[in-house]
Amino acid sequence: MSRTPLGTPLGTSLDTPFAALHRRSGEPLLLPNAWDHASAAVLAEQGFAAIGTTSLGVAAAAGLPDGAAATRDETLRLARRLGRSGRCLLSVDVENGFSDDPDEVASFAAELATAGVVGINLEDGRPDGTLTPAAVHSAKIGAIKAAVPALFVNARTDTYWLALPDPAEETDRRLAAYQLAGADGLFVPGLADPAAIARLCGGLDLPLNILYTPTGPTLPELAALGVARVSLGSYLYRTALAAAVSTALAIRAGAPVAGAAADTPAYGTVQALHADGR
Repeated sequence: MSRTPLGTPLGTSLDTPFAALHRRSGEPLLLPNAWDHASAAVLAEQGFAAIGTTSLGVAAAAGLPDGAAATRDETLRLARRLGRSGRCLLSVDVENGFSDDPDEVASFAAELATAGVVGINLEDGRPDGTLTPAAVHSAKIGAIKAAVPALFVNARTDTYWLALPDPAEETDRRLAAYQLAGADGLFVPGLADPAAIARLCGGLDLPLNILYTPTGPTLPELAALGVARVSLGSYLYRTALAAAVSTALAIRAGAPVAGAAADTPAYGTVQALHADGR
């Protein structure tokens, strides 16, 4: 099937340290996603140059649903806390922008930029399992870039997470529209087929972001395919929940706790993480 022509990109001239991390040939930006100050701080201590947030982690930690535009305040609050720390470059997952009004989305993006955020992830998926019309999503991207030109907009399409008969064709159409609207990067979560990833990388003028999955290509394999950014999404948050449950169950069963001595940070170590997070 032929690929939809992508036209002339409007967002590739952005020259910021965060944008530069997407242009390292053969070395994708590995973006771990935090859900609170402590998780961001421990990741920054390990030398990750940039950290994202996970909308699922932020929502679940607050007892709110993800993808339902319910976490605008929580997202902004966390962005302000992390943005002022200066520990790393910060990209924030803003779901669909918490509105279908481009001006409202742009205003929120401007608030995030003022808080120290350098990038956002903007998705076209809806809570009911449908996709936002491409024209509406494109209008949001254009409004953000007009209001905050230096903010890196990673335009996400959820085509591969839906039961579409031919997700490739719809993906091409949407990525073309988002690029023309001024996006700086393109994100296709749920895409794990190496051939399909390589096809996109070979036809796009913008950096391609892929969501890591344990059953999909490894980081070196994604690098070889030409992927510019690899996000961990909610994976770290979900593995943290699994570790908490397995630890509690082991203690209840009187069994040894894996990693208790070597891996678990001491109380004082965790307390010190919040020195700049008040």
